[in-house]
Amino acid sequence: MASTANNPFFARSTLPYQLPAFTEITDEHYRPAFLRGMTEQLVEVGVITGTTDAPTFANTLLALERSGQTLARVAEVFFNKSSSDSSDFTAGLEEELAPLLAAHADTIRLDPALYSRIATLHAQRTSLDLDAESLYLVDRYFTEFTLSGAGLSDDEKQTLRDFNARLSTLTTRFDKNLLADTNELALIIDDVSDLDGLTDGEISAAAEAARERQLDGKYLISLVLPTSHPYLASLTNRGVRERLLAASRARGIRSDAAGAGNDNRPLVIEITHLRAQRARLLGFDSHAAYVTADETAKTPGAVWDMLGRLAPVAARNARVEQADLQAVIDAEGAGFELAAWDWAFYTEKVRRAKYDVDTAAMRPYFELENVLANGVFYAANRLYGLTFTARPDLIGWHPEARVFEVATEGGSPVGLYIGDFYTRDSKRGGAWMNALVSQSTLLGTDTTVVCNNLNVSKPAAGQPTLLTYDQVTTLFHEFGHALHGLLARATFPKFSGTNVYRDFVEFPSQVNEMWMLWPEVLANYARHYETGEAMPQQLVDRIQASAAFNEGFLTSEYLAAALLDQAWHRIDAGTIITDVARFEADALASVGLDNTSVPTRYSSTYFAHTFSGGYDAGYYSYIWSEVLDADAVEWFRDNGGLTRANGERFRNRLLGVGGTKDPLEAYRHWRGRDADLQPLLDRRGLN
Repeated sequence: MASTANNPFFARSTLPYQLPAFTEITDEHYRPAFLRGMTEQLVEVGVITGTTDAPTFANTLLALERSGQTLARVAEVFFNKSSSDSSDFTAGLEEELAPLLAAHADTIRLDPALYSRIATLHAQRTSLDLDAESLYLVDRYFTEFTLSGAGLSDDEKQTLRDFNARLSTLTTRFDKNLLADTNELALIIDDVSDLDGLTDGEISAAAEAARERQLDGKYLISLVLPTSHPYLASLTNRGVRERLLAASRARGIRSDAAGAGNDNRPLVIEITHLRAQRARLLGFDSHAAYVTADETAKTPGAVWDMLGRLAPVAARNARVEQADLQAVIDAEGAGFELAAWDWAFYTEKVRRAKYDVDTAAMRPYFELENVLANGVFYAANRLYGLTFTARPDLIGWHPEARVFEVATEGGSPVGLYIGDFYTRDSKRGGAWMNALVSQSTLLGTDTTVVCNNLNVSKPAAGQPTLLTYDQVTTLFHEFGHALHGLLARATFPKFSGTNVYRDFVEFPSQVNEMWMLWPEVLANYARHYETGEAMPQQLVDRIQASAAFNEGFLTSEYLAAALLDQAWHRIDAGTIITDVARFEADALASVGLDNTSVPTRYSSTYFAHTFSGGYDAGYYSYIWSEVLDADAVEWFRDNGGLTRANGERFRNRLLGVGGTKDPLEAYRHWRGRDADLQPLLDRRGLN
């Protein structure tokens, strides 16, 4: 047993940039640190509420912002580890901690004495002589505590605590089930001929994945989080494509006769019902109404109006695309009707025929190291003057997690960036950004530590990691979140990094995708991994010309998921759902997105964003933020593109703001006006 006296979480790390001491952290350190962290914070809050002094900004909100530092340190490390390098230990501890952490948060948010002090400050806020960020802090605390139920009666608060505790357990279990089922359903291939169409590198990665599971001589295709899989575009064996998609869609719907297994359907039903009950207790008609009340959207009606406006056009465009694909199948004399597992494969055929673009032919130009150093880092240097230096002497949470030091062009330290790019059985699906150390002037933390996790198949030793077009997009996207975390500057921890409204948080990451195909950036990184030759200009031109190709499908699958998320969270507390599949089918049919050839990006039982990932009633955020993103791209194009002046303006007025002001106000300050919807419609062919 590790000594609690030497627990690395009990004090700030002395490593550069306060990087957590991963070489010292063991499993035995987490639980004591969580328990001590919660106890410490409750004592700190007790000091705030126990004083007889009248509430002031200093003795209430500044004290509250300084509280809970041990808990924050251990939570940031543990939840990154449980997502990126899980084990039976982390899964068990996470399930144990979930209700404890929910109860701890409720103890603070529902404390009547603390709420009274915050409410008093809010009522007096205009006479407190506060700067803009401090005044905004008062407003945010009052709003968040009020929406969290601080004004409820004692009996209502106990009911709320029960709801929150149960929900924390259910969402944790959902994630655990999904990871287990994703691993169990990975596709095992016996004969390499069944992998025809994949590149040598992809076949090598499948062989390596099989070897890691002691399946020598076989090949293993790991599942990705969305319904579709990148290999569906390449595999020539239709039966294998069907098996791969079937495995993807089977996640979370299997159980044995005793009801055991990784069946997420009962969890989906209970989670949505409890969320609806909680919303009613808090005075809202639905969970969607509760969530959007504190987002830029403000109401689920505003969300539904936007999504509902786009869905019919997207569905129409998808049907046109479907007819084009069926025509290719018929011309080949294949004699079958287009199915969901055929869409990506025949899309590539049409793309090649119509635009002379072969996305598979791009992969030799998208070698991971080159994309990272000469694409992602290069664009950040040109825009923001940032430099990235490998620090192999600094150790991450896994041998594959690589650390880079980030500095300004003048050499001033900014923080650390950690990239963990390869898939493994211990890592959940998808791609994401986390902060391990957040900047806060109040806490004396001037630099940050942020990380990106991706799920790229790892090739055999000595083979290059060649990314797909979509994986390059994902890397630029997630790095946009990392830049937000690195560059935001706030006084208070509450406003650090990406702590903004959920339906704004995707905006900086989506903007960063722009630089992937920006001519001078693309020319700098898109080079053949063997010859060093630049990607031919004619291929670049064809990529640009085909930018709106297949947007009917892509927009439809996304909108189907966003509208499904809304449907689950618009139900009222009196509605009981008993059949997940029927509810999902009816929800998609009601908006005209029930095309069997275009499955939703996530079905309910593996919709981690909404049932365990914090995007509940908020998956609309991606396209909501894309309105701003598409409008922002126009600004950059009109103002000279990739320049330091443009980068500084964007950094100072948007990225650097963090959560210190209303994000739409920040956008107006940068853009000079509100965002226009038309660029989004043009981009997605939705006119």
